[in-house]
Amino acid sequence: MEFSALVPELVVTDIKASLQFWCGVIGFSVWYDRPEEQFAYLTLGKAQIMLEQHGPGDRSFVNGELVPPFGRGINFQLEVPSVDEIADRCARQGIALFWPMEERWYRQGGHEVGQRQMIVADPDGYLVRCMQSLGTRSTGQPLHS
Repeated sequence: MEFSALVPELVVTDIKASLQFWCGVIGFSVWYDRPEEQFAYLTLGKAQIMLEQHGPGDRSFVNGELVPPFGRGINFQLEVPSVDEIADRCARQGIALFWPMEERWYRQGGHEVGQRQMIVADPDGYLVRCMQSLGTRSTGQPLHS
């Protein structure tokens, strides 16, 4: 495993609840952790994310008051092997989807890229857009550079 060039580190309120969500629901695995620091580095395919439980007086990179839901204004797009399996696990565990399952096509020059996707919030409110690729299709428009 190689470290990614960009890895978000999420401040969480309960590392155990966060690990249950990110590993048990989404499907990540713990690559390594430091339980004494309430820290875990997770991987899923090529995706990587870090979780660290925040406590008063801890060394942290928090630049303001932490008020739930965390991560306002951001969602993490995550390509997964089966978006339906994640939706099923959410349903079985009573986790409501933030955005329902949909098929969406996004223009990219002279073609469109498609994805089957849904959005779910983690225990702290971070939004995770789980998606599977539907491939590409032509738009009939000329390519622009």
